[in-house]
Amino acid sequence: MKHYDPRDNHAFALGRDAFGRLQLIMSGKIIGPLTPVRSFPISAPSEGIALVDDDGTEQVWLDRLDDLPLDQRTLVQEELASREFTPEIRRIRQVSSFATPSRWQVDTDKGETTLLLKAEEDIRRLSSTTLLIADGYGVQFLIRNVSALDKGSRRLLDHFL
Repeated sequence: MKHYDPRDNHAFALGRDAFGRLQLIMSGKIIGPLTPVRSFPISAPSEGIALVDDDGTEQVWLDRLDDLPLDQRTLVQEELASREFTPEIRRIRQVSSFATPSRWQVDTDKGETTLLLKAEEDIRRLSSTTLLIADGYGVQFLIRNVSALDKGSRRLLDHFL
């Protein structure tokens, strides 16, 4: 495993193979395909990123994504975006019932949608202000700051907490 030192401009290079998958070029050797994995996807999304191969072996550790040159940082960000989909709830418009299962109509940073809350246990508290909601269809929804929601949204949410 290689720890990336931002002062070493020739430590490795990132690119894409013929199939568009992320690969690592280090010491004349090509390693790939690689998958970037965040250590702290919610609390520190641009810190502590491992580049792992298909076997799950860590090939490179990045302390900070911002330490990479722009072209390589863009490749890693594109890979992360293609495999991570966590819409952030901005407003809860309506819930079908206060008992579960319940359908919620919500506004997210990706647009309006409906999620299915199967059980109250599907709402997980990550911190005093952050919630992760597992929808019945396998999508994870994030509420980054409960107190930043409007009064109506907080009132609806309180019925499930």
